[in-house]
This record gives sequence, C-alpha cells and structure tokens, in this order.
Amino acid sequence: MSTDLLLASVVVACGLAVSGLSLARLAEPDLHLAQATPPLHSTPGAETKPSAPAEPETTGSRPSEIPPQPAQAGADAQKAGASALPPAPAEKTAPPIREK
Repeated sequence: MSTDLLLASVVVACGLAVSGLSLARLAEPDLHLAQATPPLHSTPGAETKPSAPAEPETTGSRPSEIPPQPAQAGADAQKAGASALPPAPAEKTAPPIREK
C-alpha cells in the first residue's frame, strides 16, 4: 500500500512540474510567432524585364493547300452500303412519333 501511495505521489508531482514549466514558458513576453506567408520582395531587375511575353506573330490566314472536308465513309465503303454514321444501338431506337 505504501508503494502505491509513493508511486501516485510521484506521478502527481511530475504532472504538477510539467504544468508549472508550461505555464512559465507561456508567461514569457518574448514570443516568436510564425508568419503564414513571407513578406513580399521585388525581384531584382524587375523594372527592366517585361511583365508578359510578347504576342506571337500570326499571318491571319489559314493554310490553303488542303481545304477542310467533313468526315465521310470511303467510296468503297459507300458502295458496300456503309452510311456516314453507324446504326444506333437497340436500346436507343424508338418507334416514330405519330403526328396528331
């Protein structure tokens, strides 16, 4: 029983010592707080450098060698019966809408 009492008093004394040291540390007026972002500094030589790259030079005209064409099935495929679009899957087809 006496060893249990001695052990309990040692644990309580250690807890009080840690609490006292923590309070003493918090009471110091010389606290250093961390900043979320560093202060802004100008880049050396920023006055002489351009802020954005120059616009690329374009001619303003499209290449005219090959005109754009819509996608189509080849001539051989059209002869074989291919259409421009594949048939819709069965779950996507519906009966035609009747007019009133």
